[in-house]
Amino acid sequence: MAAQILVVEDEPHIQELISVNLTRAGHAVRCAPDAEQAREMMQRSLPDLLLLDWMLPGMTGVEFTRLLRSETRTRDIPIIMLSARIEERDKISGLEVGADDYITKPFSPRELIARIAVILRRRVPQVTAEVVRVAGLVLDPAAKTVIAKGQPLSLGSTEFRLLHFLVTHTDRVYSRSQLLDHVWGPEFVGDDRTVDVHISRLRNALLPAGLDHVIRTVRGSGYSLSAA
Repeated sequence: MAAQILVVEDEPHIQELISVNLTRAGHAVRCAPDAEQAREMMQRSLPDLLLLDWMLPGMTGVEFTRLLRSETRTRDIPIIMLSARIEERDKISGLEVGADDYITKPFSPRELIARIAVILRRRVPQVTAEVVRVAGLVLDPAAKTVIAKGQPLSLGSTEFRLLHFLVTHTDRVYSRSQLLDHVWGPEFVGDDRTVDVHISRLRNALLPAGLDHVIRTVRGSGYSLSAA
């Protein structure tokens, strides 16, 4: 289960400990020492999950979480808060502003990796290897295969990643820029029209099975895949 994870931690030794262990677990890790730098990095590309220290210089982790949850582009990013605060009221405060989980320091790397896996399965299913069955489609991420009403599809790697994202987020509308963030990633250089081209290719691939209609265009908003 590989994911793009942004670690926001100002203590270098803890940052390094987390980065090394998450990299060994197969994740792609970026690090920032404070909320300001983390926000700049997120403007370029969104992570699959954010590990966020409570006590940061400048804007605290709680304040940063509140800010991220208030903005459309970042409000759905899973956040695990890290803190030396062990009081129940502190944990509740972190969860109430929008953190998905709260881990107290010191923690074991194995526990952290396990907690990340739980959040990813629930909130970011496109980074898992689980077979997805929806709307007449059977998508196997490990085998890189798609079956549409019993018919195998031939998809390019980008179309496969795009379809995988859509089938794991059914009935939700994503803008072109959001799809670029989630599917193409930070290295992509191009414009939003790229998404239209690949959506068209996906529909053409689904047409023989009569499933081209499951990918909806929502005028002025983006695209959605219907589970019905």
